[in-house]
Amino acid sequence: MLGPVIFGKWPMESSEQTGNAAAVIHPAHHARVLTRIKLLHSAVWLFMAICTLLIPLTSLLGRFQISAVLTGVVLIECAVLAMNRGKCPLTSIAAHYTEDREANFDIYLPMWLARYNKAIFGTLFVCGFFFALARWLVAK
Repeated sequence: MLGPVIFGKWPMESSEQTGNAAAVIHPAHHARVLTRIKLLHSAVWLFMAICTLLIPLTSLLGRFQISAVLTGVVLIECAVLAMNRGKCPLTSIAAHYTEDREANFDIYLPMWLARYNKAIFGTLFVCGFFFALARWLVAK
């Protein structure tokens, strides 16, 4: 499992302490790990949102190479999502640490934005891409 590799070993009580044959994972540890995942996921989201929003802006300024790089970054993220059935891999990791399945259980975003994130930023990306393409063709 990737979670313990990224976020450290799970602190467990020994079977002597609990009297159980299986080790018990501390709920407080789950909360700490989930917080780290949410912070990381939020940071990645912010980076991707900035990339998406900068595509039309950089093309407006005539910085088409930057627009192309930003488009490539967003397309890589789209490929990652496509390979994970439309979910961020961090969502699957976060699911191991909570029973919550609200739209924002794995990220620090308002519920409405978490729920409609792909529709909003997908639309912004497609519009920004075609705007940048049109600007590049006119400038060419």
